Amino acid sequence: MSAQDSSRGRAALGPAVALGLGFVALVGGSLVGWNAGVLDAIVSPLPLIRAALVGGSVAVGIVLLGRSLGRLAEAGRDDVPALVRAVRLAFLAVAAFAAAAGWALAHPLPLIVAAVIAGIDVIETSFLLLVVGAGTHHEDGP
Repeated sequence: MSAQDSSRGRAALGPAVALGLGFVALVGGSLVGWNAGVLDAIVSPLPLIRAALVGGSVAVGIVLLGRSLGRLAEAGRDDVPALVRAVRLAFLAVAAFAAAAGWALAHPLPLIVAAVIAGIDVIETSFLLLVVGAGTHHEDGP
């Protein structure tokens, strides 16, 4: 096995792990959604905890959006993996803002939307990173 093959394997490991975590998030969210008691405890905890969750989600959303915009500004047109990662951060920011809305309203629908946005986005962008990573390596010579 060459050093190039080894680096390809390591480069694909991150997106593959994120792909698995996205599936775990979707399955876990689905299981929690079926249990009304657990869902109610997550959606409407004590007011002080809910306020902290709203504030924390908004803060995380702002940080993710800032990082996304920074990466979009830095990435060139030819750096497709960097653009995919920047878009991932933007969608995760939207998910954080949706979660904040869910806790602010004490309603499960925005939290479900946040989980779906985050889970699907991580799965989709991880798959794109695997495809882009596989397509960028060419052997030189015959």
